[in-house]
Amino acid sequence: MATDHIRYDVLARDALRGVLRKVLTDAASHGLPGEHHFFITFMSKADGVKISSRLLAQYPEEMTIILQHQFWDLTVLEDRFEVGLSFGGIPERLIVPFGAIKSFLDPSVKFGLQFDTSDVAEVAPENLPAAPAASAVAVPAPATEAADSTEEPAAPNQGGAEVVRLDRFRKK
Repeated sequence: MATDHIRYDVLARDALRGVLRKVLTDAASHGLPGEHHFFITFMSKADGVKISSRLLAQYPEEMTIILQHQFWDLTVLEDRFEVGLSFGGIPERLIVPFGAIKSFLDPSVKFGLQFDTSDVAEVAPENLPAAPAASAVAVPAPATEAADSTEEPAAPNQGGAEVVRLDRFRKK
C-alpha cells in the first residue's frame, strides 16, 4: 500500500475542528440560534485542559458539558475555547483545547462529530492539581443546568456523567 505523505486524515480532522471552532465563534458573538445547543466531550487530563480539581476528581478521564441556556463568557481562540458554566450551583471557568475534544453534538439538528484523540498527550500526574481531601464536604455531581428541552437527553446529574452515543442521533 502506498504511503500517505500528505496525511489526509490529519487534514480532515483539522478541517472538522475548524467547523467546531467556527460554530463556537458564532455562538460567542451572536448566541445560540433557534433550538441549537451543544454537547461537547473532552479528555479531562489532556494537555492544556484547565478545570478545577473538584471537577477533575469527578471526571478523571473525560467530561461532557452542555452549552445551551446557562453559560457565559464563551471565548474562542485559535487552539482552544474558554467558557463559564455552573456545576451544582458553583460557577467554574473551563479551558478546553480543540485537540482535547472527543466529540461534538448538536442534537437539535442531529449533527455530530467524533475525533480521534489517541495522539493527544495527557498531563503528567505530578502536574495535575491536588485532589480534594477525603474529609471535604461532598458536592452533588455536576449538572450544567443547561438542558431544558423535553426531547433531548438531560444533563448529567446525581451519579456522574452520562455517556451519549452519537449513533442515537443519526438518521437511520
